[in-house]
Amino acid sequence: MKLFSSMEDFSAHIWRDALQQSWLTALSLSNGKLFDNSNTKRLMERMSEEEKRKFGFDVGSIDWKDYITNVHILGLKRHREERERREKVMESIAVWQGATLCGIVSWMIVASYLDVTRKLRSFLQPWVAHHVTAGTPLILQIQNYQHRSLDSFFSALSCVVSVPFYTAFLPLLFWSGHGKLARQITLLMAFCDYMGNCIKDVVSAPRPRCPPVRRITATKDEEDNALEYGLPSSHTLNTVCLSGFLLHYILSYTQIEDAHVKIAGFALVCLLVGFIGLGRIYLGMHSPIDVISGLAIGLVILWLWLSVYKYVDSFVVSEQNVTSFWAGLSLILLFAYPTPEFPTPSFEYHTAFNGVALGIVSGVQQTYHQFHHEAVPRVFTSQLTVPGFMGRMLVGIPSILIVKFCSKALAKWILPVLANTLGIPIRSTTYIASLKGSSDGLKQSGYVQKLFFFSGQESFDVDTGIRFLQYAGLAWSVVDLVPSLFSHLRL
Repeated sequence: MKLFSSMEDFSAHIWRDALQQSWLTALSLSNGKLFDNSNTKRLMERMSEEEKRKFGFDVGSIDWKDYITNVHILGLKRHREERERREKVMESIAVWQGATLCGIVSWMIVASYLDVTRKLRSFLQPWVAHHVTAGTPLILQIQNYQHRSLDSFFSALSCVVSVPFYTAFLPLLFWSGHGKLARQITLLMAFCDYMGNCIKDVVSAPRPRCPPVRRITATKDEEDNALEYGLPSSHTLNTVCLSGFLLHYILSYTQIEDAHVKIAGFALVCLLVGFIGLGRIYLGMHSPIDVISGLAIGLVILWLWLSVYKYVDSFVVSEQNVTSFWAGLSLILLFAYPTPEFPTPSFEYHTAFNGVALGIVSGVQQTYHQFHHEAVPRVFTSQLTVPGFMGRMLVGIPSILIVKFCSKALAKWILPVLANTLGIPIRSTTYIASLKGSSDGLKQSGYVQKLFFFSGQESFDVDTGIRFLQYAGLAWSVVDLVPSLFSHLRL
């Protein structure tokens, strides 16, 4: 019978014997107690001859006292030093976490006091508006090639980085076994969404005037997008970041060194980005300045993300106060969102993706070693066949939709009760009919006005909290609840 699969297994048994001795915990033999290793000796006697030869041990020739003193005492010292080092790292992490949150809050206060948003808008908006108007003739030239097939093609292509696309693509990526890629893309898209929408609402630049420009909105999602401000083009920005990071990940994961493959991948990414940008102009959704800005900002964000994503992912899967920090960060980012000139759906999109990021981070934190480590089964392997993956889809998609519905219903019940208990005046613009009231004020309030309840704001939009919790619950179910169902169902 094979008792030990490795030297580490054998050493673990010796550790258990050694740690039972009081003199070992003091890292000395000064008290004169004898080392009783009878259990380890019995285990050694049960070892096969092959294992004895493998480990180079002969039970009759081992000087146990010398072995423990010179090998495992040093190991225990190293273990203690490593534990002390980890404790210091934890302390430093807590410091930078607090400093990060305090820094964002400080920026909110300073930006509100200095009226940064209005000053930036007064500087940038006229310049952008001029270029939007100047770009109208080019838009009309492109739209001269109008054809029903082009309308369908560019409308379908616009769905690549739309909300329905993320809703379908990201869960399937998690369930296919590529959890690391999925969580990195989720956080990247959340960052892109926040930065892009912040810039939109800070600048508050108009979209191309319609008419004379013909605007095509084939889906409800496109109709909502048309209500946002123009610069930058979110579709262009998100496509640059998503396709660029996917290319980087695939080349790194497969370790392809063939220059022709790399060039082909880069050309494919450029072609996709080019079609997306051209499509946004053809559909009348953006002017050339919007697309160019989206391309430039997307490249900057992609470069930044490629520099830090490994550190971010290591932090997310660690046990270093991640969930509480991310919850605090998410809450502060809701308050830190800039006030647009007029209300737009941009803040709603940010709220939803902010909730998704929190749900993913908290769920991965809780179940990383069960469902999201690098050794999980991946699709197209013997461990996760295509029929098995289809079974996951049939179980997973209805499950997350049910969780989304339940999360929304629960939030609609809890948040008004909590607000009334705390004496916070609230209103609802969409979800709760009994709370619908006058919405003369902006839907998104300013920096400090949204943060401090003693401000002059008359009421707070409870829809923000409902939407945030709804999407946080949805994302949590993708990485925690549904994988648990897969485990129970052996999918």
